[in-house]
Order: sequence, then C-alpha cells, then structure tokens
Amino acid sequence: MKKRFIGALGAAAISLTALMAPAMAAGTLRVAIPSNLNTLDAAKTKLGEEYIMNFLIFSGLTEVDGKGGVKPDLAESWSKSDDQKTWTFKLRPGVKFHDGRELEAADVKASIERIKDKATGSPARVNFDIVDSIETPDKETVVFKLKIPYSGFAELFGDRQVRILPRDKFDTIATHPIGTGPFMFKSFTPGDRVELVKNPDYYVKGEPKLDAVTFRIMPESAAEIAALETGDVDLVWSLPLESIDQMKDNPDIVVDSTPTSTWDGLIMNSAKKPFDDARVRKAVLMALDKKALVEVALYGQGTPTHTMIPPSHPYYNSDIPIGAPDVEGAKKLLAEAGYPDGFEATLYVPVGRPTRERLGIAAKEMLAPVGIKVDIQRVPWDKFVKEIEGKADFYADGFFSRPTIDTSIYPFYHSTGSWNTQLWNYKNPEIDKVLDDARAAKTEDERAALYKKFQALAEDNPAGAIPYVLNHVNAYRKNVKGFHSSPMMWLDLRETTVE
Repeated sequence: MKKRFIGALGAAAISLTALMAPAMAAGTLRVAIPSNLNTLDAAKTKLGEEYIMNFLIFSGLTEVDGKGGVKPDLAESWSKSDDQKTWTFKLRPGVKFHDGRELEAADVKASIERIKDKATGSPARVNFDIVDSIETPDKETVVFKLKIPYSGFAELFGDRQVRILPRDKFDTIATHPIGTGPFMFKSFTPGDRVELVKNPDYYVKGEPKLDAVTFRIMPESAAEIAALETGDVDLVWSLPLESIDQMKDNPDIVVDSTPTSTWDGLIMNSAKKPFDDARVRKAVLMALDKKALVEVALYGQGTPTHTMIPPSHPYYNSDIPIGAPDVEGAKKLLAEAGYPDGFEATLYVPVGRPTRERLGIAAKEMLAPVGIKVDIQRVPWDKFVKEIEGKADFYADGFFSRPTIDTSIYPFYHSTGSWNTQLWNYKNPEIDKVLDDARAAKTEDERAALYKKFQALAEDNPAGAIPYVLNHVNAYRKNVKGFHSSPMMWLDLRETTVE
C-alpha cells in the first residue's frame, strides 16, 4: 500500500511539473516541519503537518479563528431557522477548483456526505451525525436539515478535515489533492518535502502573495534549528519548546507564540479500578501542581486550566481557583475510596511527544506524596496509538484545538461522546444535560453560563486531569513578513511574503 501511495505521488508530481511555477521562484517560503505526511486526503488527515496542507490547498464553507469567531469562506453568507434545525448556506459565486472547474453546491453535499460515511474513516464524522439531510436547490445553495437544534453548526465547517473537495476527484485526492485554497499542490516526496505553488485564481484578489511554499520534512529538532539559523529554511513550524530561549537570543529570528486550546492530560479509565471511583480521580487532580507543570512540561509556554476551555476564552470560569496541590485532601479522598496506603499504577507516556513525556515524569513525582506509586512506561508513538490510546488504564495523551467549544468538549465529556467512549468512559448525567442544553442555547449569555457550569461540574467530579493548555510557537527569519501564528496550529500564509 505504501509503495503504491508513493508511486502514485511521484507520477502526480511528474505530470504536474510542466504546469507549475519553478520551485525556487521569487517569493518562495521554505518551512521546516518535523513529521512525514500519511495522506493528502483532507477528510482522513490526523497529523498537524497534514492539517497545514488542508488549510493551504483546500477551503471550508466557513473559517474559524481559534478564539470563538467564525467568518465566511466558501459560503459568503448563511441563515438558520428559528428552531436552529435548518441551516442554509449561500456559496460565493465564481470560485474555481485548481483544475479550473467551478465550485457547485453538489461538491459541498458530496464532500460532507463522504465525511459522514463511516467507510471514509474521517475523524470529523462524529460532528455531522446530527445532519439528517442535505439539499441543493440550486448550484449556489446548500440546505442542511438537522436532527437537533444546534447553535454552533456554522462553526463546524471550519474544522481541519471539513474541506470542500471536487466531487469528481475523490478517488485521486489522496495523491493529487485539488481544492479551492490559496495554494496548489505541485509534488510530495515522502520523507523529504512537499511543494505548493500559488493559486492564481484564488477568490481573494491579491492573495496569496507568495509564489510558492516548500515544506522540508526534518524529524530532528536540532536539524530544524540549524537550518533556520543558517538561512536554509525561513520558518520552523511548531518550534520545539526547549529551543525557544536559544532562538530568542538570535537577532535574525522572531519567535511567535499564541495561546491555544490544545491540551495534554492524564487519562484515567473510569471503567477500570481504581479509576472507576470518582474520589480517586479527584485525588490525582488535587495532587498536581498545575502551575509547576506548565513550567516543567511546557517551559512556561502554556496556561493552567480546569478543562480544555482556555483562560483566554470568554466562557472560561475564572471563579474556580487554580490552587496549590492539596496533599492531605488527596490522601483523605484515597482513604475514603478504600486506599488508605495509596496504590501502585503504571503510567504510559508516548515517546516523541516531549510535553507529554515531561508531564508524565513530573506527575510521578507529584503523586508520590499522596501514596500513589507510579511506574513510567515509555512507548514509541506508533505503538502508543495502536496499543495504549483508548485501551490502557492510565496514560498521558493530548489533543489539538477544535474549532468550537462544543467540538472541544462534547466528544470528550458527554457519555455518548466519541472520544469519551475511547478514553475515559466517563458518565455524568449532569454534564450530559449541560452539554445538550449548550448545543441548543440561543444566546451567547446562555451558552456562556452553561459552559461555566460545565467546568464547575468537571472540577468537582473529574473525568481525568487536564492541567494546562499549550501555546503554539513558530520561529521565522526576519525577512519573512506578514506572518502570524494561528491558535488552530495551521499556517495561514495568504498575506506572508519573503524579502
């Protein structure tokens, strides 16, 4: 399968070479990314490096800014019925795919139906289970009929995998991606580089400003840093946190950091002893020094929090204090739960995810004073995903920002949530009701009050421990202009230039 994928990519690259601008044309931005791509099919992507391509090659109906805002993208406007169950989107006229064909409502319908199809295997499928039917009364109108009232429906279309693809190119999209985004695919050499070139027909006149973007795949962080310092690359995406101080000392380099709702956490499986007892989970949470974890695990590039709602968000519940660890309180809860002398536990951490590795090691030290003896098991990332995530009793994991508060929380905390049923098997009827009510809320004030209540309930009866949210950090040379890091951790290069 991998050989066929690589071969097809090579053929696609050769067939396109004559049509595309030279790789090193003026205004070419060179970007270092740490991992290879597994697919270029937007609906199936799961890696941060793949999400970058999704944003640059494709477009969504809407665009999210990572701070709770939503704005038009392929849909120039939308409206909803009073019961919030019928949503009508009007497409921007004259938008073209990279092969020259005009975007039509049928492409939107087919793209979302493909995401909804379980056989596709899209991580975004669960968000569209609420869609009952999709209608296309004309070429520029798409109507979604929902099973439930959902106030945040427009925001779902800004998610990473929810890109609009040409309905006649689904079979070749994984190796020859065609979208309506600001850049067009030129070539992918697995393990080495991805090359994109400017889309001259992008619907925003004057964008993108760059002629091309070349992504260099550089797994070794030392190689990324050296390439940036010598000028072999212009930008390092997701700068290793341990390199920040070194980069800040270089007068030729800018370090750009932005808050996100990306989080790391300690997953405790509520279906397994001893974590089936809420008092045990609460004791683990009480033993952690969240402020210290931000310094140790993130080198200060993050913020303590209660759940995945970041302190920068208007729904954050600032009435709940981020206190110091309560060792005696945690011991008391463990004794009440039947563990007066504590217990032993194996904590699995993923190799190659350094913030989670540091979180696990620090948590071991913080849990010892309350009597929880932790044995750290470091597991290679590919094995971790296959054998630990969703299966082990106790492990460190983490997840990227989602486009909406609902998609950040519901899958992880609702008893029917897709990630909850894989990770911590948490059941809390009060939280279920709050999250269901928040989906149907008609005003921002109502929604804010419900999510603040959710945080209080989650703090009192935790599913696991989410000690912090991370900053996203990029570094670039000073000849790069017009670049700003995104809270969604993708690269918005539409207004970027290289001098």
